[in-house]
Amino acid sequence: MPQGKVTSVPDDGLTTRQRRRQAVFAVHTGPGKGKSTAAFGMALRAWSAGWPIGVFQFVKSEKWKVGEEAALKALGEAGRAPVTWHKMGEGWSWIQRAGTERDHATEAAEGWAQIKRDLAAETYRFYVLDEFTYPMKWGWVDVADVIETLANRPGTQHVVITGRDAHPDLIAAADLVTEMTKVKHPMDAGRKGQQGIEW
Repeated sequence: MPQGKVTSVPDDGLTTRQRRRQAVFAVHTGPGKGKSTAAFGMALRAWSAGWPIGVFQFVKSEKWKVGEEAALKALGEAGRAPVTWHKMGEGWSWIQRAGTERDHATEAAEGWAQIKRDLAAETYRFYVLDEFTYPMKWGWVDVADVIETLANRPGTQHVVITGRDAHPDLIAAADLVTEMTKVKHPMDAGRKGQQGIEW
């Protein structure tokens, strides 16, 4: 979209102002780095607009300390707009851990049930469903249910879903889809992830 101009105007009877206030459903997918980073950038804009924000992380553990969580929570406490953070799972739950008895599928389903309740109640204006493509890919959350719920969400609630391997039906249903592709990454040269860059 050059200079922010639309390429076509739908014959839907809406004014420009009404179109500017339509809820957006976005998907950030692909093998490259930056999917969550871009979603949290959107959350910063939402915070600046004064919108309540709900972050739901489906793979990162409660034990992990990530920079965007600390930053957004601090902003939420600053008073402009509240930020609520939910973490589900043990972190990188596709890795089998000896001695773990957590039921990741059940936790993911419960997380999705909470999101459905929050959407119905219009709890937040902006939702980050971080790494939510994985529970759908693994069959823990029904893709059709996600699409139907998001299509019928009330009010103006914006939702961004991140993660690799987004289901084709999810991509088709979204208003905005960005695919991150890897051209080059420091880990290709054997370098490790760094605080401030990866988390």
